[in-house]
Order: sequence, then C-alpha cells, then structure tokens
Amino acid sequence: MSAPAPAAVRPSVVQAVARGRRRRSSRRLLVAVALAVLAVAAFAVTLMAGQTFYPPGDVLGVILGERVPGASFTVGRLRLPRGVLAVVAGFSFGLAGVTFQTMLRNPLASPDIIGISSGASAAAAIAIVSLSLGGTQVSVLAIVSALLVALLVYVLAFRDGVVGTRLILIGIGISAILDSVTSYALSRAGDWDLQEAMRWLTGSLNGTTWDQVLPALVALAVLTPVLLSRAHDLSAMQLGDDTGAALGVRVERTRITVIVAAVGLIAFATSAAGPIAFVAFLSGPIAARLVGAGGSLLVPAGLVGALLVLVADFAGQFAFDARFPVGVVTGVLGAPYLIYLIVRTHRAGGSL
Repeated sequence: MSAPAPAAVRPSVVQAVARGRRRRSSRRLLVAVALAVLAVAAFAVTLMAGQTFYPPGDVLGVILGERVPGASFTVGRLRLPRGVLAVVAGFSFGLAGVTFQTMLRNPLASPDIIGISSGASAAAAIAIVSLSLGGTQVSVLAIVSALLVALLVYVLAFRDGVVGTRLILIGIGISAILDSVTSYALSRAGDWDLQEAMRWLTGSLNGTTWDQVLPALVALAVLTPVLLSRAHDLSAMQLGDDTGAALGVRVERTRITVIVAAVGLIAFATSAAGPIAFVAFLSGPIAARLVGAGGSLLVPAGLVGALLVLVADFAGQFAFDARFPVGVVTGVLGAPYLIYLIVRTHRAGGSL
C-alpha cells in the first residue's frame, strides 16, 4: 500500500497555518485599535477634567485655536501640553522598552534596569546641583549621557556578539554606580536645588511647556518609523542570532540600528519628563498578554505606555488626598511586578 501523496496533505497544513496567522493578525489589530481608543479617551479626560470641568466643545475649540474664556489658559496652556507629553513620553518609553526586551529576549532588558535611565538621571542631578544649570541645558546633558551610557554598556557586553544576560548584568552594575553618583550629588545639594533635582528625577509632568514637548515629539516622529521598519528583523532575532542570520537578517547592523533608535527615544522622553519609572519595563509584558503569541509588539507596547502615563498622571493628580508626580504612581505599579518576575524566573529554574 503506497504512502499518501505529500501534495494531498500540504494544502490542509498551509490553510491551517494561514488561518492561524489571520487570527493572530486580526487579534493584534483589534488590540491596537482598542488601546488607541482607550488612549484617546484618557487624553480627552485629562483635558476636560480637573479642578474645573470643561465640556468637549470648549476643549475642541481651544485645540482649533478659538478663544474660549477660562479654557484657553487652563486647557491650552496647562492641560494640553501636559497631556501631549504624557502620550509622547509614554509611547516612547513603551516602544523603546519592548524593543530592548524583544532584541535581547529577556523581560528584564528594559532601560529602567540596564542603566540608560540612570545615566540621564545622574547627568541631570550633576547639572542641577553642581553646575547650576536648568531647562534646555539639563535636557541636553541628559540626552548625551543616556547615549554614552548605552554605548558603554554595549561595548562592555560585546564579545563575539551581544548576549542578553551579559548586557543586562553589566547594565545593572553600571546603573548601580550611576545611582550612587546621583545620591552623592543630591547629598551636596541646597534646598532649592534638591527640590528641583528631585522633581526631575522622580518623573513629573508638572509645569510642562511646549518647549519641553516639541523635541520629544520630533524624536518620536523620526525614530518610530526606524524601529517599525525593523519589526520583522527583530521578530527573527528572537529565535537567536544564528537563526536570524540564516533568515537573512544582518544581525549586528540591525542591533546597532534599533539600539540607537530606542536609546534616542528614551533619552528625549527622559529629558522632557524625567525617568518615569517602569513604563518601559511594564508596557511590553502587558502588550504581550493582550496580543498573544506571534507578531510584533512595537505598536501595542507604545500604546500601552501612552495609556499608562496618561492614567497614572491623572490618578496622581486627583485620586489621592495629596498630589503625586506620575513617576511615583508608575513606580508603585512597577516595583511589585519586578519582584514577581524575578521570583517566577527563579522558581522556574531560569536565569536572568
């Protein structure tokens, strides 16, 4: 008796694979649309609600440039730049965080963990406390420092390629050193400089102006297409460098490109809003739970980041008896998850 012809079996297998891909693609699109709708709704709430409530018509009028008594100042000068920066910083942190986690195949490979945010924070603390700088000068130093720290971590971790675990451990070590530098700078600060430095280091959207928003917005507009264009290569690299190379990915070129783009997003977002804790760390895992297996998480993670910052900032302003910066709220959310992740990895017998 002859074996079944492969041609008789192949169509059903191909159809099953195609159906699975369509289902995953449909789910990913549905999740992205739902997250975008939620982010738009949260953004609208941040513009309308506060000590004074303004109806949607007044808010829309302000956005369109009309003169609306009361709302023109409160919405146009205070709430609108704050809300836009929340979206820009959240999307930047989420997109950059999931890029590192995907490339290094480790949920701990977040800018919060591997020293990039610590580099920006240390530079900002020194600039404010020791150099008596402020505004744009602090932002520029924070951006340059984040880029230099990322380069240092990459160079120290490089040995016939970059292994995720080695890069993470080196990043944690450098982060500890930089955190010590930050603490030393703060210990020598006067009262006024200490308040200014702590406001920046905590991660805050208080007093946001368009001068802070525009550089981060431009960076997001320029660097997001770079990362999205590498989404397929990143997915292939999740299978390992050798497999990725066999699939036609130029591994080192792709890695350098996405690191520069992701660090750029982190640096500009941090320079505008401070190192808002754990947004880069949380966005990818949350997006992965929502989207499921398969496909790129870049856009869903960015949308989760934007939604996290919008909700956390609004909660910090109005959900408690006192007002808290957005970084305090996200820190409360992120720290327990970090502990849970480490404990789960340890119990599973895995390594970082």
